[in-house]
Amino acid sequence: MAGERERGGRERREREERDSEFVDKLVHINRVAKVVKGGKRFGFAALVVIGDQKGRVGFGHGKAREVPEAIRKATESAKRNLTRVPLREGRTLHHDVAGRHGAGKVFLRAAPPGTGIIAGGPMRAVFETLGMQDVVAKSIGSSNPYNMVRATFDALKRQDSPRSVASRRSLKVSTLQSRRQGGDAEVVAD
Repeated sequence: MAGERERGGRERREREERDSEFVDKLVHINRVAKVVKGGKRFGFAALVVIGDQKGRVGFGHGKAREVPEAIRKATESAKRNLTRVPLREGRTLHHDVAGRHGAGKVFLRAAPPGTGIIAGGPMRAVFETLGMQDVVAKSIGSSNPYNMVRATFDALKRQDSPRSVASRRSLKVSTLQSRRQGGDAEVVAD
C-alpha cells in the first residue's frame, strides 16, 4: 500500500517537472455565443502555443464555458501535439522555408546572429516558445491566428537539417557542407 502511494507521488512529481520545462503562450481567446431558447449562452475558445525553448513546440485549441478551463484544455492539447524542429546553432533556421494553411501563407528566413525575432503576433509566440532567437518571418493572406499558427507549423515541419539530408543521401555531413560552400567553384572548374 505504501509502495503504491510512493510510486503515485513520484509519477506526479515527474509529470510536474516535465510540465514545468514547457513555456506556454496564450495566442488568442475567442468568445463564442450559442443562441438558446432563453437568450445567449457564452463560451470561450483558446489557442495556446507551448514549447521547451530547445527545439520542441506544439499548439492546441480548447473550448469551454470559462476562460481558465478553455486555456487548460488547449494546453493539454498542445502537449499531445509536440513536434521537434532542427535549429542551426540552436538559434535560427537551417534554410528559408514557406508554409501554408488555408488562405494563410508564411515565409520564414534564417537570419544572422543579433537579428532577433522579426515576426507578427501568432508567429512570434511560436518562435519564442520554440527557443529561436534570430528569424525573419512574413505572413501573407489570412491574418486569422489559427491559420497563421498552422501555416507556421507547416513551414517548420518542412525544415531539414544537414544531418538528416546527409543520412538520406548516405553522405557525411562534412562532405555535404564542403559542397555547399564551394559549390560554384566546382561548376566553373569543370
